[in-house]
Amino acid sequence: MSLRKICWIVFAILIVDQALKIYIKLSYPLTTYGAAPLVDWGWFRLLFIENKGMAWGASLNNIFPFLSEDTAKLLLSIFRILAVTAIGIWLKRAVEQQLPKRQLVAVAFIFAGALGNIIDSIFYGVLFSDSIGQIATFLPEGGGYAPLMFGHVVDMFQFPMFTWTWPEWLPFVGGDSFTFFEPVFNLADSAISIGVFLLLFRRLKATT
Repeated sequence: MSLRKICWIVFAILIVDQALKIYIKLSYPLTTYGAAPLVDWGWFRLLFIENKGMAWGASLNNIFPFLSEDTAKLLLSIFRILAVTAIGIWLKRAVEQQLPKRQLVAVAFIFAGALGNIIDSIFYGVLFSDSIGQIATFLPEGGGYAPLMFGHVVDMFQFPMFTWTWPEWLPFVGGDSFTFFEPVFNLADSAISIGVFLLLFRRLKATT
């Protein structure tokens, strides 16, 4: 598989991911807690939330409490840049070595998804005004809502397919309500998940 084809895959995912995020950002205010979704079909909801940290909203200072929120955010942005650079270098070398097509496509998905979220983290704080109680503007006169490297990742998709209540006799979670699938994510997250699944499937298939 040629490097050009891999680049087209990455480019296509990036364009669609960023187009969705920018559309949401410039069309709606943030979906606050308890507010109605932008779209609600029961099993699917369209929301607008911003993630300051890692997956599921986790932050480095949750893991390392001695870090300030700003330091944790900066370190996370730097780590993302280093990680996606390493993935990009590996992907280029893998194409040159003509590794299996499925493996190349999987890594291309992971690379594109990671790069899509990095764009949010690095640039969105500078490019947009905040979305709290208002619709954001592009390149606001007073400056963006955060410095370079301190932007928030835009998430919008949720699939709360069904909800149940755990039996009372279960420890820790007994009586609690649980919704599957409750996390809110974006297209870049989906690309990363698909890429990881393809790699795991290939590895599982190779061992059976």
